[in-house]
Parts: sequence; structure tokens; C-alpha cells
Amino acid sequence: MIQTSLRKSVLAVPLAAMAMAVTSAYAAPVVGPSGSTFYTLPSPLPAGNHGDLLSYRSTTANLGVGAPATKAWNVLYQSTDSIGATNVVSGSVLVPSAAWAGTGPRPVILYAVGTHGLAQNCAPSRQFENGTDYENANIVAALKAGYAVLVTDYQGYMTGDAPTYLAGQSQGQAVLDIFKAATSIPSVGISPSAKAAIWGYSQGGQSAAWAAELLSTYAPDLNVVGVAAGGIPGDFIKTSLNLNGNLGFGFLASGIIGLHQQYPLEIPVDLVATDAGKAALEVIKSQCVFPALLGHLNQNITEYTIPGVTLEKLENIASVRDDLLAQNLGNNKVPVPLYQYHGQADEFIPLDQDIALKKAYCSKFSKVTFDVYPSEHIVTQFQAAPTVLAWLGDRFAGKAASDTCSTTAAEPQSTANPGGGNYVVSLKSWPLAATVGLKTLGQTVTMPSTSTFTAQTDITAKTLTGSMSVPDFKQTLKIIGIPAQVGLRIAPVGATTGTASLDNDGQLHVHGTAYANITVTSVLGIPFGECKTVTPVAFPLNFDGPISSLGNGGLTFAGTTTFPQIKGCIISAILSSLMSGPGQTYSFTVSPPAPVKY
Repeated sequence: MIQTSLRKSVLAVPLAAMAMAVTSAYAAPVVGPSGSTFYTLPSPLPAGNHGDLLSYRSTTANLGVGAPATKAWNVLYQSTDSIGATNVVSGSVLVPSAAWAGTGPRPVILYAVGTHGLAQNCAPSRQFENGTDYENANIVAALKAGYAVLVTDYQGYMTGDAPTYLAGQSQGQAVLDIFKAATSIPSVGISPSAKAAIWGYSQGGQSAAWAAELLSTYAPDLNVVGVAAGGIPGDFIKTSLNLNGNLGFGFLASGIIGLHQQYPLEIPVDLVATDAGKAALEVIKSQCVFPALLGHLNQNITEYTIPGVTLEKLENIASVRDDLLAQNLGNNKVPVPLYQYHGQADEFIPLDQDIALKKAYCSKFSKVTFDVYPSEHIVTQFQAAPTVLAWLGDRFAGKAASDTCSTTAAEPQSTANPGGGNYVVSLKSWPLAATVGLKTLGQTVTMPSTSTFTAQTDITAKTLTGSMSVPDFKQTLKIIGIPAQVGLRIAPVGATTGTASLDNDGQLHVHGTAYANITVTSVLGIPFGECKTVTPVAFPLNFDGPISSLGNGGLTFAGTTTFPQIKGCIISAILSSLMSGPGQTYSFTVSPPAPVKY
């Protein structure tokens, strides 16, 4: 029988840490060495306070194409874990090289990253060096706006221990403490009085929300003007039950590892896991986010535990339940405006529990704006980024925030794809901005703004199936130098098919072909019969780039194609001479729909 009382007093741990901390005097921060020895912790830890900078060094942040010139530092700083013990956390400080063009000190964004995986090479600091961080696009957008961006690695990633993944209080405090640490870097250009904002999604949304709830008591001197938190797992038990046996099992298993690291006696992994289960957890500890996600789809906790131990039974152990409930959010007022958001089709973190969290915040007189995006979990992270940055920009500018606490709108219901099967990401009637360049005429045809693209991308099967919808339209073209209004119809022929995959570095690969018949329905308002391409036009759709492109600007497919001859009407020969042949260009950009406020 599993013991139901595994908890011991946690007071001994922080008291022991405090006793260790006071054994030496606090020293000013020092320039740390190059290489991995930078992350070797001083022993014993110096006396001091949370947020104290221990060491720093200049580094290079490879943030991808389009990133502004940026000065970067690695930092080691003191913080506090979820049971009150002093810890040391690593992180990165990113400051645009260009001078701040606004009034007052340069604003700062405390950027709380989402799940990166548990291996040390997955930490943001390491991935910035290697140019592989999947959240680079959001960080680059913030840097382009002129903001300094501070990114904690969270506890354990770079300092020799396993990460305390999903231990919310530890994460929130690490987010807050990096601000003070960053201001202690000589010549960093960040003022202690600068306006700050907190932004995070998924695990980062949990961290941002925890930081917001802790702000008044843990870091009351920070000049935080707003918090943006999306995809928040605010109810841990409800979220865990949704992940188990489902697409997000890798997140659940990682959470078990992380919470066991923070609460080793209360989360009894060693008692309930089989040898095979322990070996599987060791594999997950060595993986970054996408291998951990895609390599463990639809697994169940019973594959890891001794007979009879289900997730429900495990969570009913008193010590386990206490620690899971301790991660829940909504117990404290958020003292600054909050932008909260979630994907309506989120397959990992239930929408309804995040709505319940919004209601909890609103009941405490918090000022909350809640937006619902139409997409899945990962897509929403990047789809929301432009709106988040605009909202944060308004807070930095001192504009008053509205809220949706008093909304009378119907509560949005989840549209997530059924779990337990293949990992499918759906694009449902996404806006399609499309142009076709006519080589002979030297002119561009722009399709109607109401055009859409719908697709099912099966990441497990690596298949793409979709369709375009383009309303009939008219456009003025110069024919033999004379402007003429031409009626056009672009009618898809069959489904758009191809392949779609997501690699271990978060790079999305889409390769397929869309086919369409092109019909000239009229010239100068005069119908001339069925002036249509004799065979469908092939539009190759090829994209290789970061998954963040699904939200940051959308997916763009561009290239050249050949238009067949046009036949079927009395002016077919003229139209063919002007519009047919190779070298016709096209550009299709598929971007996400706008969110809905709730």
C-alpha cells in the first residue's frame, strides 16, 4: 500500500540554506569565466538577498535573421525556490545596441519562456548561443521595439541540478529577480526605475502569472506596468488529467520530474515508478521540448508505474495532492493590468480552467483583458505575439487598460481536436493574402481579401491536406496599353496535398502543391464565354522555417509557375498570348485569424 503521508516539514530546508548563506559576506558581482565553468556555483553561497547578481559575462546571442544589433550577457543571480530556500539561477540579459528613442529610461520586458525541455543544453542561455531557441521571434520583436529583454533559465537548468519544471513559485520569483540582477551589470544601460512588463506563455504563462501574484509582496519596488500571460496551466490537476494518455504526455512526464526535483519527499517517484518507468523518465530528462513532445505522444502514466497506480491514485496521495494544489493560481490579486489569452483549440492546456482563472482574478478586482485565439497551443503562442506587444506598448506609454471582466459574451467552448490519436494542427479558414504576377503583361493580380486557406497538418503522419477559397473578383489590367476591367475566377481543383513535419529544433517543413483553374469571366464587363486554362495551374507550396512563423507574419509560399493556354471563348488566342506561359510568379501568405475578446 502506498503511504499517504510522505510530507515532512519543509522548514528545515530553507533554514539550512539560510544558515549556509550567512557563512560568508556578500561580495560584489564579478566577471565570470568563459565556458561552462561560468555556471559553477560558489560554495558556500554568499550572504545576500534575492536578486543579487553573483557573476556576469558578455556573450553572443544568435537570434536569427532580422534581429537588431544586441548586447548580451549571461548572469548568475540569487533567487528563492518554491519552499523558501535560497537558490542560484542563470539567465540572459539582452539590450538593443541602438539608443532608446523614447522618453525616460529604456523599458524592460521580463520574458518568461515556455517549455524548453529538461536537458541543460535546452536552457534559453545555451540556445541563444547556438541560435536554436524556438521563441527567438518573440524576443526579436521585443528588441526591435527598443525594449531590453531579460530571460531567466529558471532553477536548475545551468547550475548542475535537474530543473524544477512547473514549480510555479520558484519560476515566478526567478522571473522577478533577474530584473535586479540585470541592473547590477556595469554599463548595462538598464535603470532600476525603468518601467517593466512581464510576458510569458504556457510554462511561461504560469511563470508570468505567478510573478504577477507575487509582485506586491516579493518585489514591491519593481515598476511593473503590465503582465501578459497566455496558455496558463492554472489548475494543475485538471491540466494533468488532460495530458495523460493524450498528445501532451511529454509535458506531464516532464512536470513529474520537475516537481519531484522541488519536492523530492512529497512526490514519490522512486516508490511508484517501475524500472522501465524510471528509465523512460531519464530519457525525457535528456531531451529538449520537441523530441519530448513528439516522442511520447498518447502515453499513459500507467506505462511508468507499478501495477494499480493510475494518475488519479497518484494525485490522491495527500503529499502529492498538496504540492499540486500549491501550484494553482488565482489566489492573489494581480496589482497591475493583465492581458490573459488562450487558444480555443488548445489540445494540451484546457481552455475552461484558464477561463476559471480569469474569473478568479476578476473577482479580486484585478483588471483583466482576456482574448481567445482560434488555434492550437503552439500556434497561439506566436499568433498572439503582435497583439501582446501592442498591448504592452500601450502600458509602457501610460495608456489606461480596458478589461473584459464584466463581459456578457457567452463563454467560449473548446474546439480542440480529439486527443489520443495523431498530432494534428488545423488551419480553419485562415486569411489568405495572395498575388499573381503576370509575366507578359508585367502586372500583378491581387486576390480578394476575403480569400481563405484551410488545412489539416498531421504532424504524426507528416501529411498536409487543405483547400483554398477565392471568391470571384474583378481587377483592372492594361491590355495593349488600354486599362480594362477583367473578371477572374480562381477555382481550386481537388485538395491541396503534401507533407508537413516538425523537427527537433522547432523548424516547420511544408511541401505540397495547390492546383487551380483560372477563368477569365469577362473583359470590360463583357462575358466572352468559358475562357479557362486548359489544365489546372500548379502552385508549389514550399516552406522551411521556424514554427513561430505560424503567428509572426504567417506562412508565405512563393515561386514561379506556368500558366497553360486559355481556351473556350472567342478571345482565347489574345488572352493566351498575354497570360499564358512559364515565369508567372505567385505569393501566398496564410496568416492567423484575429482573436475574440471574452
